[in-house]
Amino acid sequence: MRHHHIIRIKYRHRAFLGMVLCLFVLCLMRSYAAVGNKKSDDKVFLIHADELRYDQYGPVPDAQIVKGRVHFMHKGSNLWCDSAYFYQQSNSVKAFGHVRYQQGKALSLKADRAAYDGFRQLLEARKNVVLHHGDKTLYTDSLDYDRFNDYAYFFEGGRLIDKKDRLVSDWGDYNLKTREATFWYNVKMRSGNRTVTTDELHYDTKKSLAHVVGPSKIIQNGSVIQTTDGYFDSKSDLAEMYGRSTVTDKDKEITGDSLFYNKRTGMARGLGKVVYVDKRNKNQLLGERIFYNEKTGRGFATGRALVKDYSQKDTLFMHADSMKIFTFNMNTDSVYRKVHCFHHVKVFRQDVQAICDSLVLNSKDSCMTMYRDPIAWSGDRQILGEIIKVYMNDSTVREAHVINQALSIERIPGQKYFNQLSSKEISSYFIKGKIRRVIASGNAKAIFYPVDDKDSTLQGQVYIETDTIKMFISPERRLDKIWTPKNTGVMLPMTQIPAEKLKLPEFAWFEELRPTDPQDVFHWRGKGEGSALKVIQRRRSPQQKVNTVSR
Repeated sequence: MRHHHIIRIKYRHRAFLGMVLCLFVLCLMRSYAAVGNKKSDDKVFLIHADELRYDQYGPVPDAQIVKGRVHFMHKGSNLWCDSAYFYQQSNSVKAFGHVRYQQGKALSLKADRAAYDGFRQLLEARKNVVLHHGDKTLYTDSLDYDRFNDYAYFFEGGRLIDKKDRLVSDWGDYNLKTREATFWYNVKMRSGNRTVTTDELHYDTKKSLAHVVGPSKIIQNGSVIQTTDGYFDSKSDLAEMYGRSTVTDKDKEITGDSLFYNKRTGMARGLGKVVYVDKRNKNQLLGERIFYNEKTGRGFATGRALVKDYSQKDTLFMHADSMKIFTFNMNTDSVYRKVHCFHHVKVFRQDVQAICDSLVLNSKDSCMTMYRDPIAWSGDRQILGEIIKVYMNDSTVREAHVINQALSIERIPGQKYFNQLSSKEISSYFIKGKIRRVIASGNAKAIFYPVDDKDSTLQGQVYIETDTIKMFISPERRLDKIWTPKNTGVMLPMTQIPAEKLKLPEFAWFEELRPTDPQDVFHWRGKGEGSALKVIQRRRSPQQKVNTVSR
């Protein structure tokens, strides 16, 4: 009986033990099922450590202390280090010594120490941090990597290397998805032979495109760019600048509200109150829109276009609706320029003023050629015709030629009378800015008033008609002598001059059109109705005709 009882007890014990084991397995299965429902890959797993201990009475009672070839894994990323504090409850790690982090094939990180939060997916790396992403490398001492948003933030100084581009700054961030970086404070970028200095820079590593914000300076091959809002393409050497910006290249400088510059082609384009300065040739070109190629020396300006030439003693101001610039013999000692100005041209300098429809200024021979109803003034003298050529010498006029329908008028100081000369062509020659000789050829007509040397009174009026007239004038602006071939003429006393004989039939005095100061060149007045020169159809030379004989 006792034996059977013992047997029953043993069987009951075994049954009970089996039931307990079944319940344990069931609970374990449920536990694993619960973990699976919560996505077990959200947890940070300790893969390996040479040593593991737990000290609830130590300095980190809630952490497992692991040492020796430590390896953690989280959501496909891996972290290695020499030692670490592993906080299972908070799903976080503090790693020390030769910290390495790997995420996929593109991203890797090294640091002296780091902290990783599995819930926030945030890696905080400190000391000697090196982040590799593709062919880009970021060096810093303090970096936070937000894995969830694919953002890396660095502070306390950082350096980004992207092929030929080098960037350093105090603060910055890098988006691993878009591959865009932003840098703040003491930013310096080196891209090939370009150096950028600013306090805020946005950089697209995929496009090699940099955007500076705030006062910035860019130096490249001797060129200096200053801007507050600029875009720079490292691949194509293109630059776009907004806000008031300036590009300085050796002895040339361009400033505008918006500038577009291509270093490779030498093309510069400016919009909004643009000022182009040529320090070597001592001139400026201003306008609302200016295009200039520094390699070809060609340019275009429009919108209150103005040339300021200060190469001589006095500054010359010249305005036109539009201007074109052509440079010849670039980078040689014989370089010269031509400036084509068209429509509503006005010129002002202290010793000479002019208006016309179009004009060509040639620096090679210092000649200014005016077309379509040109008028020029110098002192009390006015000249006009179909074409006027004015040659400059230093700061004064050297000679002037009026071609077709030529008219020269000089107002006698303190008098109501005018010395007048008309012909097909008039040439005037100056010495030290004062007219000394005048030659009129082709249907020449003249009215002039000889002056008494003793009391400077007018002796009478002389009228001459001939083919050619040569006048010689003293430094005191008095008529010394006159030469003509056979002529028809008459001299009248001052008291016997009929009113209709005071002026030549071609007489026209346009003092009201004369530019008065540099600002006046922008105000076009023009001739009144009926006062413009009439176009004269001239006989052309017959053209030779070549007869083709067939064989």
